[in-house]
Amino acid sequence: MFVSQEGRTVPQVTFHIRQGDRWVDVTTDELFRDKTVIVFSLPGAFTPTCSASHLPRYNELYDVFIRHGVDSILCVSVNDTFVMNAWKADQRAKHITFIPDGNGEFTRGMNMLVEKTEAGLGARSWRYSMLVCNGVVEKMFVEPNKPGDPFEVSDADTMLRYLAPEFKVQESVSVFTKPGCPFCDKAKQLLQEHGMPFEEIVLGQDATTVSLRAVSGRATVPQIFIGGRHIGGSEELEHYLLPA
Repeated sequence: MFVSQEGRTVPQVTFHIRQGDRWVDVTTDELFRDKTVIVFSLPGAFTPTCSASHLPRYNELYDVFIRHGVDSILCVSVNDTFVMNAWKADQRAKHITFIPDGNGEFTRGMNMLVEKTEAGLGARSWRYSMLVCNGVVEKMFVEPNKPGDPFEVSDADTMLRYLAPEFKVQESVSVFTKPGCPFCDKAKQLLQEHGMPFEEIVLGQDATTVSLRAVSGRATVPQIFIGGRHIGGSEELEHYLLPA
């Protein structure tokens, strides 16, 4: 049902985007001409898989993709611009360009429009990702035609393996901090010096002390997690990065 469009030119569409208090029209020519672009498309903003897995991982690996020749990463969904703007703010996905395909024109042109009326969602995009070079689809990963919302091949790691099969992805790093904490600053500096991007979770803003105690067993900051392992505070991070 959903066939790869490799070798084809992306549809010519004008997207109507709200930026602040004004409308801006952006064309596919502006987005793709003379550029190498990753596109991932999904059923809808704020939906579980899209928010928990699909979008965050592309945002996390943005710098890696850029180092391997990608100019931009687009997230396309059959949602209006107000919903997409709200989703971007909620996700804090600063590296991703959100494209509202409100009328489904781009998605229809990609032959990826699907009816999800049984879930009350109407027309939506089938989940897929693609690498587009100067407006032409070089590689496309289309999710299998299965019931529900399969998420098996359009993820960021699959795309990265295609682009850079020898590249070893760094383990994800999260740091619990609080404002004005010198030990937190030390930990963040250590990670930066070792070229290790990290997600900062600020107590009182992104999480509470209760959350910190629940996941680490401690109430002090910083607390660093690498690849799902609890490393500890700044001194323990230093021993981890600079073993004797």
